[in-house]
Amino acid sequence: MTYQTIEVQPISGALGAEIHGVDIASGISGEQFTEMRQAFGEYGVIFFRDQELSPEQHIGFAERWGEININRFFTPVDGYPMIAEVRKEPHHEKNIGGGWHTDHSYDLAPALGSILYAHEVPESGGDTMFASMYLAYEALSDGLKQTLEGMRAVHSSRHVFGMRRETDLDKRFHNPELATQDAVHPVVIRHPDTGRKALYVNAGFTLRFEGWTEEESQPLLSYLYQHAARPEFTCRFRWQKGSVAFWDNRSTWHYALNDYPGQRRLMHRITVEGVPLG
Repeated sequence: MTYQTIEVQPISGALGAEIHGVDIASGISGEQFTEMRQAFGEYGVIFFRDQELSPEQHIGFAERWGEININRFFTPVDGYPMIAEVRKEPHHEKNIGGGWHTDHSYDLAPALGSILYAHEVPESGGDTMFASMYLAYEALSDGLKQTLEGMRAVHSSRHVFGMRRETDLDKRFHNPELATQDAVHPVVIRHPDTGRKALYVNAGFTLRFEGWTEEESQPLLSYLYQHAARPEFTCRFRWQKGSVAFWDNRSTWHYALNDYPGQRRLMHRITVEGVPLG
């Protein structure tokens, strides 16, 4: 793909690209947005450096991509319910997102993507890893592809956000009574925009295969999770203040590393609504 109005710099062979020549706060032209959308589809996650965004500008950028999902469980930014805080204070032991997952797979129409903006980052550590579910699917054997093709999996928010536990992580989540989302999606989806096939299960929210017990599902799910996290399917992004990451929740996983004890990390996240998957 040749880009004329933006500079696209891949950060790994698997997925992910930094976008240069764009100042989100100053506005994005129609031509730039068209190419940005193409890069998003091609790379699965796109990154921007040195952005200075007000909450209104963050929201405006998200609205270019679709309707905003107001998160039920995260602490919102004061005065901006559409922006969720992803916060870890120096005394917190656990971080938010510290395991491979994809956001909102428990919704009937899973999120298109999430736009994370860095307000404060540790001196070192706190990177985010991403994995391509396109490559994870494509590397499966023909036999396993055929087996998975007609299968569906059950996803839920209940076991993550609905449980009341006295940990520093759970005190950053709210409204456990709203954690009632259950959804069933194909194990292999055809991406609604790119048309590519992707593996669509994740360790964060997938419970079991439809028609199978959790015990029966676990061996195959565990294999798929281990397979999909292979290093050659991943990229790693080092955050700086003012960095923005926008990832596709239909074709990627992500993992926020918790390797910065005693330091503060504050991010603002907006989630963009998606469509039902097939």
